[in-house]
Amino acid sequence: MSGVILKDKITHKLNKNGRYSYSVIIPKEVVKKFGWREKQKLNLEIDLRGKKIIIKDWLPARKAKKK
Repeated sequence: MSGVILKDKITHKLNKNGRYSYSVIIPKEVVKKFGWREKQKLNLEIDLRGKKIIIKDWLPARKAKKK
């Protein structure tokens, strides 16, 4: 991947994990670009109207209030 990763189209399959959950693989380049680490907590914002899921870095309540 070159240039700005956010503008590139990345298509992945939805995988079933066990009985109650699903997963999508995030490419290594994207994780590196955002500075995420293995087992890091992330927040999901779900937009039902627009059928979107936004993944953001999780911030503890005390840190989130400071911003």
